[in-house]
Amino acid sequence: MIQNNEAAITCRFEVPFEFQVFFTEGVFDPDNDLLREVLSSDGERRERLLTVIDESVLAAMPTLSDELTAYLAGTSVDLVCPPIVRPGGELLKNQSAAVTQLYGLIECHGLSRQSFVAAIGGGALLDVVGFAAATAHRGIRHIRFPTTTLSQGDGGVGVKNAINAFGKKNFIGTFAPPFAVINDSRFLNSLPLSGKAAGYIEAVKVGLIRDADFFFEIDRLTDALNQFDPAAMHRLIRRSAELHLEHISGSGDPFERGSARPLDFGHWAAHKLEQLTSFRLSHGEAVAIGMALDVIYSRDAGHLGASDATRILALMQRLGFALFAPELLETDALLVGLDEFREHLGGELTVTLLQGIGRGFEVHEISRDGVLKAIEELRKRDRALAAAR
Repeated sequence: MIQNNEAAITCRFEVPFEFQVFFTEGVFDPDNDLLREVLSSDGERRERLLTVIDESVLAAMPTLSDELTAYLAGTSVDLVCPPIVRPGGELLKNQSAAVTQLYGLIECHGLSRQSFVAAIGGGALLDVVGFAAATAHRGIRHIRFPTTTLSQGDGGVGVKNAINAFGKKNFIGTFAPPFAVINDSRFLNSLPLSGKAAGYIEAVKVGLIRDADFFFEIDRLTDALNQFDPAAMHRLIRRSAELHLEHISGSGDPFERGSARPLDFGHWAAHKLEQLTSFRLSHGEAVAIGMALDVIYSRDAGHLGASDATRILALMQRLGFALFAPELLETDALLVGLDEFREHLGGELTVTLLQGIGRGFEVHEISRDGVLKAIEELRKRDRALAAAR
């Protein structure tokens, strides 16, 4: 406790943050004014823009760079160099050199805090570019163009940027709201079929912890989602993004100063599984397994009804997600993920479990025996499914 005879000066201030997530189709079409309006929001002064594109996106949309260059010709922003192409995927976040290279480009081309750094790609690329933009000059205006269902409905619409270090996911990072996020539905057409469903699991997650009606809507739309019906996909992405943003803006802790991270339901195991599989499992695939683990744990601990647990697991499987990976059996290594989760949060372990569909709650202790029992059930379910094929 500070004694009365101690001298102190208290400094307290609040900084409001505001950014918008836009939904459009064909953002670089000449007739689409959205990006022009975003870029000109600060007046007519000419500014500079550095753009980074995920190489898989450019491979699927080979004219994208030319479209961007032509579009910017009609704006008050100058493209400082042809778009930089970088590989996407989680392995990019393991390379500090990727951030250093971006710093070099920002310095070389004379970008200032009033300039723009844009990223067009999936969540990993957005994380790397966002971190570089947030830390160069202590913050350059950053525009995100998420290109996957996962990043459009979850990772790309939040306020976090990070890279991996010391074998730990997101060890180095910042909380830095983007200048704007533009979700272009046309990018989803470039995704391989295997990647189109990746974002569905984060939508299921946010429905489970915040909005039962949304969960049941996903349940009803499963057939349409599995056929990648555009209307169903757009509805899922928009509502998922809305719920994630409602939590960030309305939870009272947007920069996670406390110990709770309800949006990370199922993630303590998922983050560790990504590492244990050397990222063979994508983030979405790992989250599905982590959620299944915590659903069973919630049921066995007496928090979640058996019928609700069965319905949740069935929905994830109907959406095409496997609920088991052999690395789950590396239990000692997996359970290290709980310690890393506690360390990341700062002190007390806080894990979100379920009391019902749409009702997440927090616990501060996880039983090793309970986790092992849940893993064994997932292993048996996987064997039964394989035998039935």
